[in-house]
Amino acid sequence: MKKIKFLLSAASLSLLVLSANAQDSTQVAKSNSTIKNSKTDVTDRPFGKGIINYTAKDGSWSTKMTMRFQTLYTYGHNVSENLGITGSYSNFMIRRARLKFTGHAYSPKLKYKLELGQSSRDVGGFTTKSENKNAPGLVFDAVVKWNFAKGLYFWAGQTKLPGNRERVISSGSLQLVDRSLLNSNFNVDRDMGIQLHHKWKIGNMVIKEKVALSQGEGRDIVINNLGGYSYTPRVEILPFGEFDSKGKDDYSGSSLKRTKKYKLALAGGFDWNDRAARTGGHGGSFLVNDSKLGYHTSNITTIFIDMIMKYKGWSLMAEYANRTAENAIAKNIDGSKTGKVVMEGLSYNVMGGYLFSRNWEITGRYTTVDYANQYTLETGKTDVTQYTVGLSKYLAGHKLKVQADVSLKQTLNKDDGYLGRIHMELQF
Repeated sequence: MKKIKFLLSAASLSLLVLSANAQDSTQVAKSNSTIKNSKTDVTDRPFGKGIINYTAKDGSWSTKMTMRFQTLYTYGHNVSENLGITGSYSNFMIRRARLKFTGHAYSPKLKYKLELGQSSRDVGGFTTKSENKNAPGLVFDAVVKWNFAKGLYFWAGQTKLPGNRERVISSGSLQLVDRSLLNSNFNVDRDMGIQLHHKWKIGNMVIKEKVALSQGEGRDIVINNLGGYSYTPRVEILPFGEFDSKGKDDYSGSSLKRTKKYKLALAGGFDWNDRAARTGGHGGSFLVNDSKLGYHTSNITTIFIDMIMKYKGWSLMAEYANRTAENAIAKNIDGSKTGKVVMEGLSYNVMGGYLFSRNWEITGRYTTVDYANQYTLETGKTDVTQYTVGLSKYLAGHKLKVQADVSLKQTLNKDDGYLGRIHMELQF
């Protein structure tokens, strides 16, 4: 705790110094018209563009600090044919609280991103794991992105892998309160390693290729590589060009820009995690056993296919995921089962919505999860179908919004479950 307090105090002091430098730079800019790109006065910028936004006088580096948090209220219950409403629950929580720093260093072609989690929901679950020295998982992203040639970008550090689209979309830019069951069961999340991104055009069509080589154990892990590495290639085709001028709207929920031209993105890829040591490959519980390595390992393959469409306030996203594994059941040296098993199965997710003129949006989502027979036998988990209807009010786009949704979860051979959520997002 002393170390954490020291680091937070040091970070706060650094921010104060940076803020002071930024204010000083503003005064210089007012007296010297040759100094450009110094944007430090919050009142001069639109809402949600950052708390600190500073560029060095010589343009050699820049930084933008943003902050966001989400409040969430949840109520749920099951319905039994014999007993009626059972197992009701409710709670308030800070779902997410993040600090993010972005900018460039040395050259505008060398960009960086650092994102830190602050809420208990963000960093919880790490304090009892020896795989990361029993420390809270504060670091979400710490990555450098180098545009070393036209259309080519080299990434190095910890960040999201190019897996399913819904996972790569920021949690601050979602169309419903939270992501789907497809994502929670089969995403490949964040990891440490390197990535190569390439983008090119044929007429109006844009093609994006991405490939990642990562450690395979997930974020904030400090032990040696337990098995092999993880390989994640992905190809995206945008037949009608980019969704917006910044090339980012295909990774944002809702059709907030109300594009007047039909936009479509089609994508497919897979992740092969060689000798993975966790139930979800990059996430989930570690497959601990009594072997010399201390972990059971399994080759895991996850396939992703997805699409997204936007047009005049209409939006549609569909995803498919399929995960298979070799030696999925974790065993000890003597062949006895440890109780851990790799999550195998497939899932479909379809979501569509319409944004009305006053920035109210209604959204519907349908998700199915079909677990592999072996996984069901070992864990008792059975197939799930979930129906969700949501209502959103965007006050300042995704920077300030209120969202609510209601879900019906039907689990094979179990009682139906109902879930209601209300959520607010605020980003500075």
